[in-house]
Amino acid sequence: MLRILNRTEEAVICLLLVTTTLLVFVDVIMRFGFNTGFMWSQELTLHMSAWFVLFGASYGIKAGSHIGVDAFVKLFPVTGQRILTGIACVLSLCYCGLVLYGSYIYLSKVKKIGITLEDLPIPAWIAHSMLIVGFVFLSIRISILFWDVITGRADGFRHADEAKDSMEIVRELKGEEVKI
Repeated sequence: MLRILNRTEEAVICLLLVTTTLLVFVDVIMRFGFNTGFMWSQELTLHMSAWFVLFGASYGIKAGSHIGVDAFVKLFPVTGQRILTGIACVLSLCYCGLVLYGSYIYLSKVKKIGITLEDLPIPAWIAHSMLIVGFVFLSIRISILFWDVITGRADGFRHADEAKDSMEIVRELKGEEVKI
């Protein structure tokens, strides 16, 4: 199940990134090269970007690519770090629940009214359903992290550590220079 989640998330992110890039590229060529363009491309690009951001937020938790400010949390022993991370997970899940609830109400009303997008013949509730899909994925990722903290497989959120990564690259380069 987790493998399917990972593959789906990665495939959607790749598809959105490639499609958005190509659409913007073609639209720029059409507008500046031929003084024409697609009326609907800006709206589609906007919605695809929103989908990309919400899927990316979920994937960022998995990959540990979010930047974290954890200086306060690191002051505590491992048990304290796990407790604080558990609290953060519970609060994050509450937030996701509130957004999901509000999104459901919003999308229900938009569907009931029958609003479509301005430039595309797509119902607005379908285009805006990224709120529910994105926050469901985000909730799943936070739940997985919470379970890992409970079972002792994780002490906290994984964060991007560019300074540490850069220092490892420098050490590798120095080690390669010595070998030569």
